[in-house]
Amino acid sequence: MMVCHCNGISDRDIHAAIDWMRAADNETIITPGKVYRALGKRPDCGGCLPLFLATMQRNANLEVPNQPPLLRGQKQETA
Repeated sequence: MMVCHCNGISDRDIHAAIDWMRAADNETIITPGKVYRALGKRPDCGGCLPLFLATMQRNANLEVPNQPPLLRGQKQETA
């Protein structure tokens, strides 16, 4: 299904980008902007954003990591 007509992005493209990002970094927080960048695209009119987000939410690999990534200057806590 075509999600973004301006950029020619399909639901399969979105799912492939999410799966690729999750495989590359299991702790990354995946945002719509990161999906666009992974696909080599930039948002244009924004009309697709509700459908784009709904498509992202259907991907099992989108879940937020159990522990958020460390911010610059933070040290990892040891138990």
